[in-house]
Amino acid sequence: MKTINDFNFEDKKALIRVDFNVPLNENFDVTDDTRIQAAKPTIIKVLEDGGSAVLMSHLGRPNGKQDEFSLRHIVEEVSTILGVQVKFVEDCVGNEVEEAAAALEPGEVMLIENLRFYKEETNGDEGFAKQLALLGDIYVNDAFGTAHRAHASTTIVAQFFEGKKCFGALLAKEIESINKVLKSGEKPVTAILGGSKVSSKITIIENILDKVDHLIIGGGMTYTFIKAQGGQIGDSICEDDKQELALNILKQAEAKGVTVHLPVDVIGADAFNDKANTEIMDVNLIPNGWQGLDVGPKTLENFKKVVLESKTILWNGPLGVFEMESFAKGTIALGEFIAEATENGAFSLVGGGDSVAAVKQFGFEDKVSYVSTGGGAMLESLEGKTLPGIAAIQN
Repeated sequence: MKTINDFNFEDKKALIRVDFNVPLNENFDVTDDTRIQAAKPTIIKVLEDGGSAVLMSHLGRPNGKQDEFSLRHIVEEVSTILGVQVKFVEDCVGNEVEEAAAALEPGEVMLIENLRFYKEETNGDEGFAKQLALLGDIYVNDAFGTAHRAHASTTIVAQFFEGKKCFGALLAKEIESINKVLKSGEKPVTAILGGSKVSSKITIIENILDKVDHLIIGGGMTYTFIKAQGGQIGDSICEDDKQELALNILKQAEAKGVTVHLPVDVIGADAFNDKANTEIMDVNLIPNGWQGLDVGPKTLENFKKVVLESKTILWNGPLGVFEMESFAKGTIALGEFIAEATENGAFSLVGGGDSVAAVKQFGFEDKVSYVSTGGGAMLESLEGKTLPGIAAIQN
């Protein structure tokens, strides 16, 4: 795969698709700069080569041109992070933008306006993509968070850069990390899947069963598996119509020699709130009026043993309702086990909204090998899908 390291950008303009879809507060201040920081190495490489950079991104889901979604709100933040005063153009296509891009000197950076102010972006319009292509000599896709969408700036634009297109440092690292888990991971490989629904994880489970040695299941979907096997789950969350599917997954895993680890005990609560009464319960014997909201101590002992013996670890989804302090212990403990395994030489990849949120909240970001920046894109990669934004560079 071609990355920015395969190109010298001297006197060249890089048209870089970044993912600056960052959260803003009511004063339009950036409240989490992770995605901007993640794009920095790619942009700096272009500038250090003696090139210039035209950055394009979306922000939110605007309906036409809406000032609250303007990328001008983040110009100062991007400038501070890059250490370069970023120029801004209040459009993303047209004469004004083309002239501003043409006038860029080596070492300069320009950010263009929110791509999604035009419906042609999300429609994957070829004419719109062609206009974007006029802004650079080499196309760099560094936006993993949108690589699963065939939009004009992530996929269609690449066809106008035959032999002059590549992955940015971030996107290359994402691909490499997922391949490490799904293709070249040192064994034993363990996948930890949490979250509330089996239905949202089924395609991931089916795709990874051939690649893993251990599958740890936690979170709300635990109870669909337990009930399917005849356990009493009280008022715990359950997808009744997915019990057959749960049993089928267990059969498939057994046939493929994958060991499935389900919780054996849970922290039961008599209400879904932080101040509820709690008790440690057998996962199969949760009385009516009670629900499992986190894993128990015996379960953590079991999971710890598996994680510490693993050489490659994928973590997608929390073990309990970690947003409530009373039910966060299991997820925090799991983070500690993964951090310890990583320190001992294992490769650990964390991906998917809630597990990324948990890792950040509890300070594990620097203690795992890689935290994915793309929720939906990460999940589709794990499902075995070819992402259009990745295919467009490789073709």
